[in-house]
Amino acid sequence: MSDHDETKADGVIPPAVSRPVVASHTVTISPDISMVTLLGPHDELLRTMERAFPGLTIHVRGNEFHLEGKPADMALVEDLLDELITIIDAGQPLNRDAVERSIGMLRGKTRERPADVLTMNIVSSRGRTIRPKTLGQKRYVDAIDKNTVIFGIGPAGTGKTYLAVAKAVAALQAKQVHRIILTRPAVEAGERLGFLPGTLNDKIDPYLRPLYDALHDMVDPDSIPRLMAAGTIEVAPLAYMRGRTLNDAFIILDEAQNTSAEQMKMFLTRLGFGSKMVVTGDVTQVDLPGGTQSGLRIVHDIIGNVDDVSFAYLDSADVVRHRLVSAIVEAYGEYDARTERGPIRRSAQRGPS
Repeated sequence: MSDHDETKADGVIPPAVSRPVVASHTVTISPDISMVTLLGPHDELLRTMERAFPGLTIHVRGNEFHLEGKPADMALVEDLLDELITIIDAGQPLNRDAVERSIGMLRGKTRERPADVLTMNIVSSRGRTIRPKTLGQKRYVDAIDKNTVIFGIGPAGTGKTYLAVAKAVAALQAKQVHRIILTRPAVEAGERLGFLPGTLNDKIDPYLRPLYDALHDMVDPDSIPRLMAAGTIEVAPLAYMRGRTLNDAFIILDEAQNTSAEQMKMFLTRLGFGSKMVVTGDVTQVDLPGGTQSGLRIVHDIIGNVDDVSFAYLDSADVVRHRLVSAIVEAYGEYDARTERGPIRRSAQRGPS
């Protein structure tokens, strides 16, 4: 008698081998939707879906998606197709980035729909529309809408400054404010202002150049000199803010990690009636002289509980530059966590955002 027969004779039933549940399902796409747009050039977007769901078989015939695999994966793909169709209906072209970000949001079971995030328009200029590309960016933009003082904190490439400038331009166009003020601390990264050639303005200009670049993407470049001459747009070093009260303005402080605690207090107390302030920075890239405490690193502990002040934190998932930038940001974050610097604390967002 075999061992198997002996087991059965003793009345013991061998355990059943568990097998993954495999099912099939067909999703029919409305004939009003262009399958070329949905699948992408050379089926690039279809390949993106297949890479994201390796355990799922996806066949497309005509306007039908035939799915075979785990029911949970099939349900997620069906939800994904609904989101992508909504994006197409909104007149926005699809690309691989939009598909991957939609999948990430669906898997994360966020309360916001991917289509709501990816079709949110901030400002349009010269045929180009600026909109958030990640969930973190949308929450940052929502915080700007709902609060008077907003801190956007995160690594390079997360759109902190770019989106803030876009909201400032939109507010100016809607006549919610009368002017835009963009400022940065003139703190050098390993250089000294005195070694740069030219006048004081020539020395300061390189520090303000990123703000000019963002403006040129959103405002007719020919009109910028006129707007600056009229005081409607002002780009100046942080030191120029001292002693002023800024009314009816959208004010952006960029690279705020390079402010001292005293400079941060000075800037925040410039707030006037009818104004909004956005402070952006990356607490992992402080260029202050040794021993100087960054005002951005401690500001949450000081005013984090103040009403109408909001802190929006972005991370490597919100990087919208080259794909490698996100990997670099994550690698540096892991390094910081292993060394004495430690991980950056991400506090809960404050204020009615």
